[in-house]
Amino acid sequence: MLRVRVVSVVGARPQFIKCAPLSRALRARYDEVLVHTGQHYDPEMSDVFFEELRIPPPDHHLGVGSGSHAEQTGAMLVRIERVLLDERPDLVLVYGDTNSTLAGALAAAKLAIPVAHVEAGLRSFDRTMPEELNRVLTDHVSALLFCPTPTAVQNLAREGIREGVRLTGDIMADALAFNRDLADATSTVLERLGLAPEGYLVLTVHRASNTDDPERLKAILGAVGEVDLSVVFPVHPRTRHALAQNGIALPENVIAVEPQGYLDMLRLMGAARRILTDSGGVQKEAYLLGVPCITLRDTTEWVETVELGWNVLVGVSPAAIIAAVERLAPTRERPPVYGDGRAAGAIVDAIGAYFEGRGE
Repeated sequence: MLRVRVVSVVGARPQFIKCAPLSRALRARYDEVLVHTGQHYDPEMSDVFFEELRIPPPDHHLGVGSGSHAEQTGAMLVRIERVLLDERPDLVLVYGDTNSTLAGALAAAKLAIPVAHVEAGLRSFDRTMPEELNRVLTDHVSALLFCPTPTAVQNLAREGIREGVRLTGDIMADALAFNRDLADATSTVLERLGLAPEGYLVLTVHRASNTDDPERLKAILGAVGEVDLSVVFPVHPRTRHALAQNGIALPENVIAVEPQGYLDMLRLMGAARRILTDSGGVQKEAYLLGVPCITLRDTTEWVETVELGWNVLVGVSPAAIIAAVERLAPTRERPPVYGDGRAAGAIVDAIGAYFEGRGE
């Protein structure tokens, strides 16, 4: 049997969700060492996901915590390098576009360890977004690039990256397919909050471009305050700090709650009338759940959701937000552009083929 030792680097909520199905598949065939950078460290942003999704406890928890992009990425680089020198893996696997992604990829590349990037090839073409820089740089040092969509493959080809590119489908589709029925059967979040299906909106805001600018944050909340529906708002720690620091009060129709676990969030989003978000992952989850999405950004890496009419980009214009809440009603079908929920198996097979091809 082929022996491959994989170090998987995670650190943020979306990565925990993606890690759950892939870690199961990896451990069925290879040796996996799980590294948690500590980028998300609040229990409701970290521990609950490991418990609910039955992710193995991290073999290494680096405890990096918060800080500027440079401070956080630099601290991760130093600590990940130490782990890689101790563990001596054959491959380092990173997810998505966070500082944990870039730090894991750079640390591995500088030690001449092959990098595998899950969710490769995504582009918003907005270089002011830290996430865009992280994903571009990670792709350019990766040996294996696991793309969720044909668009992602095309993006890489335009940048001259063709070697090691694999169209696998989206690992988030695996996670959602595995957990949606469980969420519907076990989550009581609607009952706890007194919500009726399709009788409310879900709002998430966490990107620095929105939270660090008080006027943008006020514009978003002012717009949802004009809507004649309850708005459930799981408040990210960064957003909570921004609200308090700037003395921004929530409108009366906004129900502020702590960040939710994955199962509660799935049920909450799946039964909403609309979802408003600046999160890339939530845009995609909304599409997979069949809920119209209103994106509080001017660009998106998930272009298929917009092209198919299930997502609309509104920035922070109150008029555009209110109009989208009232009028967005997709009429098209939702083709399986993010795959069939079997990305984990395709990724594990591709890793095996890569090492077999190297004669290892």
